[in-house]
Amino acid sequence: MALFRDLVEPLSDSFEPSYCARYAELLSEAIEHALPQFNAGRLRERYERIRPPKKYAGNAASVRDVYVLSRVTLGADVAVTSVMLDAAKKRFPNATIHFAGSSKAYELFSADPRISHLEVGYSRGGTLRQKLEAGLELRDKLKPRGVVIDPDSRLTQLGLLPVCEEEDYFFFESRSFGADGKEPLGALARRWVEGVFGVEAESFLAPECEPATKDPDLVCVSLGVGENPAKRIADPFEAELIRHLVRAGLELLVDQGAGREESERVLRAIAQCGARSGQVRTFQGAFAPFAAAIARARMYVGYDSSGQHVAACCGVPLVTIFAGHVSERMFARWHPFGRGLMEVVKVEDPAPGAVLERAKAALERIMGASR
Repeated sequence: MALFRDLVEPLSDSFEPSYCARYAELLSEAIEHALPQFNAGRLRERYERIRPPKKYAGNAASVRDVYVLSRVTLGADVAVTSVMLDAAKKRFPNATIHFAGSSKAYELFSADPRISHLEVGYSRGGTLRQKLEAGLELRDKLKPRGVVIDPDSRLTQLGLLPVCEEEDYFFFESRSFGADGKEPLGALARRWVEGVFGVEAESFLAPECEPATKDPDLVCVSLGVGENPAKRIADPFEAELIRHLVRAGLELLVDQGAGREESERVLRAIAQCGARSGQVRTFQGAFAPFAAAIARARMYVGYDSSGQHVAACCGVPLVTIFAGHVSERMFARWHPFGRGLMEVVKVEDPAPGAVLERAKAALERIMGASR
C-alpha cells in the first residue's frame, strides 16, 4: 500500500535516527484510524518510554517463556533475530524460547531443541489493518509474564503496537541504535544484547531440513532481489556473471528465486552461460534447504539478499553485489557481518559492464584468498 511504500519504508530504510520520531508520529495516527481502540498520543508516549535500551534486572532462572519476534524478512532474521534467539537461550536457561513469526522463517532454526514456534502471519502486501492484525494476533497468543524481545519487528510495526506489559518488553530500535557508527546490524545486535541481557551472542542457523545439495564444492548463487528491482543490475550482467563463474571451472547451484519473473530470468541467464552438462544445477523451493546448502558451500555469490547473511553467519566466503541502497547508513547497516572472507561490491554506477568488472575482480580476490 502507498503509506508503506512511499512513507514508512523510506523512513525506516534510511536508518536516520531523527526519522524514528517522525515514523512514530505518522504510524500512530494511522493505527488510531484503523484500530480506534488505540490512541495515537498514548502510543507515542509509550514508544518514547520503550525506545532507550534497558538492562534486564529480573530473575532469569524463573522465566518460563521468552518470545523473540521475527523481523519478517529472512535475511534480517538471520542477521539480527538469530542473535536475539542465541541471547535468550543463554540468559534464560529454564525458559522455552518461542520464535514468533512465519513457518518459512522458523525453518531456519527448527532443529534447535530450545526453540519452539509461535505461528504469526504477516501480510507484507496487505492493507494496513491486515498488517496490524498480526500484532493483535501476537498479543493474544502471548502467555502472561513472558519476556518479549522485539528486534524492530514489523509484527509490532517497529515497536509502536503494544503486545505485552512494558516491564516484560525489550525493544531493539535498530534504526537509531549505534547512530554514530557504521557497524552492520549484526554487530549492533550483538552489542545491544550484551548491554541489555549481559551475554555474548552471535548469529546462527539450525535448519532441520535436508540441504538442497550436500556437495561442498559447489558455489551457491542467488539472483533474487526480494521484489526490489533497484537491487538488480540490468542485462546482460547476470548471464555474464554466471558465464565468468563457469569459465573459472566452478560448479554452481543457482536458486531460481520466488515467482515467475525471477525464475525466467535466472533460467535465461543460465541458458546463455555456455556451461558443460551438469556444471550448473538449479534449485526451486523453500529457502531453508537452500540456506543449508549455502552453509556448506565453497562460496556464495549474489545480490544483497538473505543468502549473503546466511553465508556471513556460517563463515562461507561471499561476493555480494549491493545496489539500490538509499543512504550510506543503509549500506553500512545491511553489510554482511561474520567471520568469513567477504567482498561487497558497492554499486554507485549501475552500468552492467562496470559492475561486472568489479564483480570479477572481487571474485578473483576471494578465490585467491581461499586457495
